[in-house]
Amino acid sequence: MATIEFSEEQTMLMETAVDFCRKHSPLDRVRAQIEQSDGISAEVWQEMVDLGWLGITVPEPYGGLGLSLADTVPIAESMGRHLMGSPFVATTLATQALVQNASETQKEHWLPQIAEGSAASLALTEEDGNWNLTEVGSHAQVQGDKLLLTAKKCFVLDAPQAAVIVVSAQVDGAARLIAVTADQLPEGALVRETVIDETRRSYTLEVDALALPADQLLPGADFASVEHAALLLLSAEMSGGLAGVLHVIIDYLTTRKQFDQYIGSYQSLKHPTVQILLSMEACRSHVYRAATLIAQSDNDAIEEAVRMAKAQGSEAFAFAGDRAVQFHGGFGFTYECDAQLFLRRALWCQYQFGDAAYHRNLLAPLLLD
Repeated sequence: MATIEFSEEQTMLMETAVDFCRKHSPLDRVRAQIEQSDGISAEVWQEMVDLGWLGITVPEPYGGLGLSLADTVPIAESMGRHLMGSPFVATTLATQALVQNASETQKEHWLPQIAEGSAASLALTEEDGNWNLTEVGSHAQVQGDKLLLTAKKCFVLDAPQAAVIVVSAQVDGAARLIAVTADQLPEGALVRETVIDETRRSYTLEVDALALPADQLLPGADFASVEHAALLLLSAEMSGGLAGVLHVIIDYLTTRKQFDQYIGSYQSLKHPTVQILLSMEACRSHVYRAATLIAQSDNDAIEEAVRMAKAQGSEAFAFAGDRAVQFHGGFGFTYECDAQLFLRRALWCQYQFGDAAYHRNLLAPLLLD
């Protein structure tokens, strides 16, 4: 088994990200931003750009830092802990899709823009709920130098802010990726979705025979690397979310009294809290093992690691969010209770790109055959 490594770059990024998210995403601000159209202000987004976060995985020839996807994990983890809503994760995943699949010309066009602050997003999920990214109903036809795209995608994060959206579709019988620019989308193509995690800005993207230049079709079709990147960053968010909800739980257990005793002294609350702590440490270990393997380009072991991290995080975070609500009693079921925000985030993350049962089913042949 690979040793878990934590690089100097990751250490510095974690220290910066912890301070940044604590400053810009306290829970009262998270609640206030739910009512706003954008999950993050232009000023805060520019601070992230100035810190170089958008260029972390952009290769140096295109204006980025040329670091590994593993170096974005501390940032995603910190954002998860503070329920920070921003286009960072969606942009990082779109960047990975472009780095792995775009032509040299496409990279030269898009990657410098992203490194300089342009947001991006992915449109991979469809209404049938199929978690296999290569099985899509959307399709595109190549007609000379044109591409006619017909697609309906859901859970497209931060789509109005995205300068480019990477869309999956069937082209000549095979799943491919297409870069669609914001100005190419017709009016009404994006519709805001009502999702359980209100800190997310999720949209449905629907187009019918949208004419695009054929050169916006990406030559590569490496859906596995895109899925692995998504699972890693989702798991990092869940690891951070576990730390955040555990803080909410402990704060309540050490301040609320019944019968002149802090309720944290009762075993019925103490033992599940310890279980949440242990599951958080397990989740974090899985996340940083997966990050280590991605940094080392250990392709034979990456799939096992990211699926294990997602399966562990999905169950652990959902359990912790549920316990947090229950521990708060009747107040926990009200909208004013902060525990509810973490439960909503847990349920969102649990079913994105596959739940625990789905990934364990795929893990079985990898681990046992």
